[in-house]
Amino acid sequence: MLLQIGKIFLYLVGLVLTWQILFRIVRKTIHFPAPAFIGVFLDSDYRRRLQPPDDVIEGSGITSGQRVLEIGCGSGGFTTIVARAVGAAGRVEALDIQPAMLAQLEKKLALVENQDIQNITLHQASAYELPFEDGVLDLVYLITVLPEIPDQPRALEEIKRVLKPGGILAISELLLDPDYPFRETTARRGKEAGFRIEGYFGNFWTYTVRFTKP
Repeated sequence: MLLQIGKIFLYLVGLVLTWQILFRIVRKTIHFPAPAFIGVFLDSDYRRRLQPPDDVIEGSGITSGQRVLEIGCGSGGFTTIVARAVGAAGRVEALDIQPAMLAQLEKKLALVENQDIQNITLHQASAYELPFEDGVLDLVYLITVLPEIPDQPRALEEIKRVLKPGGILAISELLLDPDYPFRETTARRGKEAGFRIEGYFGNFWTYTVRFTKP
């Protein structure tokens, strides 16, 4: 019996590893945003156990009163939690390129348990053309999103434009994500875009690199 369970476990591990390898190979040549049908997983307690929101918020430097932008908010797995972290004096600009993802977030905000949240504005837009004036945001964060963007230097330049001087850019990644880059790769991308590294947080499994705009 134990032998059979062991074989099944190894088979499942093999399937997961094969999927990860094949998907990573595809993603090296084809970049596309996470499909809307996985929004249920992105906004699940299981996902949040893998990548605890409190750790992301602390590592990102998100605090009360900030006006923050989430690029690639998806179905809102972290959005409402961040909205409560910045409080009534703060604001969350939730941006995604996919209307279907934003529709899922709208449904989430309409739930009874979220009707107290009044500080989120939804934006359907590209990371290349952020709908904000220069230097108006305190913080921009991306959670397993930057590697999905084909022209990352262009997106980072646009982020730098909308951040205040001294504003924060926080990039968080999760090992299970097929686009997962090593921490050093993320740090290099930010530095090449003209940001200054403020700190590293987390571990190999899930990390956040926090930058500031000079």
